[in-house]
Amino acid sequence: MPPTTEDGHPYMANSTAAAKERMLTAVGATFVEELFEQIPPDHRLRGGLDLPAGIRSEAALRRHLLGALSKNATCEENLSFLGGGCWQHYVPAVCDEIVSRTEFVTSILGTAASDHGRNQAWFEFASQLGELLELDFVGLPVYSWGCAGGHAIRMAARITGRRQVLLPRSIDPERLAVIRNYCEPPEMSDHIEVVLVDVDWNTGLIDLGDLEGKLCDETAAVYFDNPGYLGTIEVGGERIGALARAAGAETIVGVDPISLGVLTPPARYGADIVVGTTQPLGVHMNCGGGVAGFIASRDEEHYAREYPTLILSACETIEPGELGFGLTLLEQSSYGSREAGKDWTGTSVYLWAIANAVYMSLLGPQGFVEIGESIIRRSRYAAQRIAALPGVEVRPGGAFFKEFVVNFDGAGRSVAEVNTALRESSIFGGRDLSADFPDLGQSALYCVTEVHTMEDIERLVETLGEVVGR
Repeated sequence: MPPTTEDGHPYMANSTAAAKERMLTAVGATFVEELFEQIPPDHRLRGGLDLPAGIRSEAALRRHLLGALSKNATCEENLSFLGGGCWQHYVPAVCDEIVSRTEFVTSILGTAASDHGRNQAWFEFASQLGELLELDFVGLPVYSWGCAGGHAIRMAARITGRRQVLLPRSIDPERLAVIRNYCEPPEMSDHIEVVLVDVDWNTGLIDLGDLEGKLCDETAAVYFDNPGYLGTIEVGGERIGALARAAGAETIVGVDPISLGVLTPPARYGADIVVGTTQPLGVHMNCGGGVAGFIASRDEEHYAREYPTLILSACETIEPGELGFGLTLLEQSSYGSREAGKDWTGTSVYLWAIANAVYMSLLGPQGFVEIGESIIRRSRYAAQRIAALPGVEVRPGGAFFKEFVVNFDGAGRSVAEVNTALRESSIFGGRDLSADFPDLGQSALYCVTEVHTMEDIERLVETLGEVVGR
């Protein structure tokens, strides 16, 4: 017999008419529409959505989803040189094994009573990442690098009482969009002005003269990534930090942690707050599941008291030599104080902290050195081979890590044309930069990591040569 409106939806127990009526009574409303009165009428959907009939059979639903997923072209069956914020690094099998254990999966968020080693694993994440960054205070991860950057900027604004942040024009456009959301529109009371600083496109470095000219007594922070979005290693970090300090501003540096076996930690050249992603540390590429962003600083009270994230701490127990692990400063988070907390944070990536802890413990200090050196060797070799192709140029010309820009202006080909041709050979070319960075012309961002073999690189170069030579 077909279901009636009284039955509700098979997947939503509270969708029956009686359940809806009880909920409306509890909130003092007569009709559901009253709950949406604050939404302007022209922003609300009128009429139904033109959707196919619902799939009520589990077997049919599984077939439908498998059919949709089979349309994907993955980086496992294709050779990929994509990066730009989510990178293809090797994930050791033990990372997947540990994060799938029920004592972590089922208790990843809950009360202290549900902790079965979770808090200690989270503490190990924070302590290992802190050692890598050479900083003492590390929060649990937020949804993404952009979210971490946005939170850090708001932290700096609260610390300094100022309402402006300076960022380089070469920042990841998606990361910038997230940061702008955190800085809020001008009409809102907590608005932070976003000011972009010029970049020398020949070197990829921040224009220090333009930075110095834009620093003012309203600047809360200077933010830059190192390596930058275009792969460039910012050699002026110490000078940038000095300029920010002289103006009374905080220095926030975004970093790819897998680079820190070979690159100087930002804390050494003046960073007050460091942010970044943990996706390269044992987390598979994914879309929609969060790629994790961290926030770290010195263990000083005026920083610690502005963290919006969950914080782990350890203390001695009544048993000699034993440590207990638990959350601290919970009252300043949105979990402890809801809208009165420092900022809202999400819960989607705490399981990744477990994967990150496992990955870092596997590599150890020497492992980070070896993987960083491997990435530099392979990416530089790829850049040199690609730059030798007729009409193709690698820019900017300075040092880079993992990613570099390939320009096709001299070959008379657009990035879209090149990438379409590469797809015919089951290769994902670099990310098209032409719309976001018109100053770079027809350029793409290529990424080479430890997973790429010399054979992979030669295959790319050979295919690119055929494409640009047509």
